[in-house]
Amino acid sequence: MTLREPEAGQLALIFEDAGAGRRIWPVRELVGRARELVEREFADVWVEGEISNLRPAASGHLYFTLKDAEAQLPVVMFRRQATLMRFRAEDGLHVLARGRVSIYDQRGQMQLVAEMMEPVGAGSLQVAFEQLKEKLKKEGLFDVGRKRPLPAFPRAAGIVTSPTGAVIRDILNIVGRRHSGLNILLYPVTVQGESAPEEIEAAIAYLNDSSLVDVIVMARGGGSLEDMAAFNSERVARAIAGSRVPVVSAVGHETDFTIADFVADLRAPTPSAAAELITEAQHKVGEHVERLERRLERGVQFQLMQARQRMAYVSVSGTETRMAMLLHRLEQRLDDATERMDETVNAQMRERAQLVVALRAAVLRHDPRQKIALARHNFAVGQARLERMLERTIDARRGRLDGLAARLRSLSPLAVLERGYALVTDAEGKLIRSAVQVKTGEMMKTRLGDGQFTSRVEDVTQAPQKSRRRR
Repeated sequence: MTLREPEAGQLALIFEDAGAGRRIWPVRELVGRARELVEREFADVWVEGEISNLRPAASGHLYFTLKDAEAQLPVVMFRRQATLMRFRAEDGLHVLARGRVSIYDQRGQMQLVAEMMEPVGAGSLQVAFEQLKEKLKKEGLFDVGRKRPLPAFPRAAGIVTSPTGAVIRDILNIVGRRHSGLNILLYPVTVQGESAPEEIEAAIAYLNDSSLVDVIVMARGGGSLEDMAAFNSERVARAIAGSRVPVVSAVGHETDFTIADFVADLRAPTPSAAAELITEAQHKVGEHVERLERRLERGVQFQLMQARQRMAYVSVSGTETRMAMLLHRLEQRLDDATERMDETVNAQMRERAQLVVALRAAVLRHDPRQKIALARHNFAVGQARLERMLERTIDARRGRLDGLAARLRSLSPLAVLERGYALVTDAEGKLIRSAVQVKTGEMMKTRLGDGQFTSRVEDVTQAPQKSRRRR
């Protein structure tokens, strides 16, 4: 069996005689040759089918199968082409894919390498709108409970719109007519195009961080779904949901709905209606004041008319009498009120006086001067007791000392000297106890009871020795 180039784009197998030589194809070469033929023949095709077995890869590539009732075809869409789609591929979606047919060598499997894809029936923008709407709804961004009321009397409103369109002029005209005191801060953005979502997101972030406005209004005129794509983007929707300042969505005409309308705290049918809504409270107050002024004016006129009618039938003397009686009653009521006031004041004064007396007594109980006086008294008493104790102690010690002094005097040699005795010492101060210690001519000191004197020895006479008895 030999594989050769077909004519008119078809494969033809030519069977040669069984006895002729056979050509052996390596798998890689055969698959590569088939891939070249297929890619050349089906370089740009449109394929319609239903998506199944969708497998998004971590690399960003999409792998799925297109199938109909009788066949199926593997499809791969690489990351670059997948990021350009305006809707999200999902199982069960009927689509029309454009690309080239190829063969994946490693599995020998024919596949479609998709370059672009669009839903069959509804447009890609509408599918993307429905998909994002369902996703954000599941996350709770459309819940009524998270929507905040608009401030009744805003000081300033931030307008996010194009500076050159008719929208900003209509808003300024309505605000000037209904609430001239409301300040308007315009943040200019492009309201359509690829850069519009990023600019709108930056505008919402700036107005939140600046703290200059109390409410934000996103506005643009009507247009096609393509023109309002920026307000159907997930980026703008999440910026609105994260805003700390209430957001009003005023995009398109009354019949137009965008993702921003569902996420915003309030949806206005038109930009002009948004201007009326943010000034509604002030306008109602102004209208209510005008109605009250008209009612007050009519009421005053009616009262004046009735007063004139009554005055026409009232006599002067009768009026004077009634006025005098009224004044007397008022004077009597004034006297009663004065007496009650005096009694109340006097009672309060007595209570205050008693309170002052009690407070004074409390203050005196805690007066440091009294504590100091008491401490001084206690100190004086203690000092007197201490002095008495010291006197008694000193007297006792003095008596004891006198007794000891008397005993000391009785034992003192001086007392003996006072009785007529004397102490004799030589020149060196040694006590003379015997005559043998004295020599003629030596100087001696004699100590008496009342003094001493010095003398010279003229003669020494010794007393006779007494004999000792033997026992």
